Amino acid sequence: MVYLDNAATTQIKKEVLDKMLPYLTDKFGNASSTYTTPGAQARRAIDEARDIVAQALDAQSSEVFFTASGSEADNWAIKGVAYANCGKGRHIITSKAEHHAVLHTCQYLEKQGFEVTYLDVDEYGAVSADAVQNALRPDTILISIMFANNEIGTINPISQIGKIARENRVYFHTDAVQAAGAERIDVCEMNIDLLSLSAHKFHGPKGVGALYVRRGVKIDNLIHGGAQEMGRRAATENVAGIVGLASALGAASETMSERTEKIAAMRDYLIGRVISEIPDSRLNGDPTRRLANNAHFCFRYIEGEGLLLHLDLRGFIVSSGSACTSGSLDPSHVLLAIGLPHEIAHGSMRATLSEDNTMEEIDAFVDALKSIVSTLRAMSPLYEEDAAAK
Repeated sequence: MVYLDNAATTQIKKEVLDKMLPYLTDKFGNASSTYTTPGAQARRAIDEARDIVAQALDAQSSEVFFTASGSEADNWAIKGVAYANCGKGRHIITSKAEHHAVLHTCQYLEKQGFEVTYLDVDEYGAVSADAVQNALRPDTILISIMFANNEIGTINPISQIGKIARENRVYFHTDAVQAAGAERIDVCEMNIDLLSLSAHKFHGPKGVGALYVRRGVKIDNLIHGGAQEMGRRAATENVAGIVGLASALGAASETMSERTEKIAAMRDYLIGRVISEIPDSRLNGDPTRRLANNAHFCFRYIEGEGLLLHLDLRGFIVSSGSACTSGSLDPSHVLLAIGLPHEIAHGSMRATLSEDNTMEEIDAFVDALKSIVSTLRAMSPLYEEDAAAK
């Protein structure tokens, strides 16, 4: 099997699992307990993990809160700021290309009387800083723009947007689930007030994430019932998961430059072969300002789901877009937002690489892709009609 769906989830690293295992076996204590050794071991592990995450973001340890997922972190950031600041205003700015954890949360808040501006994106899926500036109103309380798009890999001008937010005294949240561990993030330099991340996107465990909340940000709790996470999130701490998140993020941060250079070289090689060797193929997303591991294409005259199934049968694992919408037959909202018609958006495929992939795997993948696209097009009446017309 050749795994090329790392934007959906990554394989946990052995060294990460090794650090987690003691907290699933011998060191099983509750970090919020009053007794000494077992609880103290768990509490110390969480404190050390918080320090590691804070260092990776250039944040303070007291500004890092652990969650059960990136989606929870997004919900907490948006709902928490909205409810805590509704006396100041009820207007939120986001984009049409956000992850559904952001879009659906904003849609929920609209039902609660908040107003949301959904910004258009350009042909590459990027949000314009000028568009953010122009959308600001006196009652705007939050801007939520993703760091990098989870489907097409485009990286947004986060520093510029953060500067606009700070100058206008509006909170700025970024969903950095795809960017954490892959892109340099400095929450101070980039004027980020809230940031979401998820461990399983950078070779950590599933079921654990984190929310950075800048000191002084006015935010309500999302989950009530206990005093965990400095009184901000109730629930017994997932100690093993938190240790795994920190271990994975720390390792990813230390090796980022060398790792992303290797991955980007494979990505560029893959893109070059596909565009030059498969007619009527299109690269989606910004050609340069994109995640190092992301290659997203549309192929005319075919259905993406059929393409994925044929690739799966040959041992290649890719996706058609977000794993959170894999059960839907509707075209990607991101592809529609960048202006693609339905018939082209339906023929999409996302390949997302990791450092464990090789050039040999990329060559084998592209060879299989060429063959499958040719086979599927041979069964398409639209392809035959257009070919005859040419």
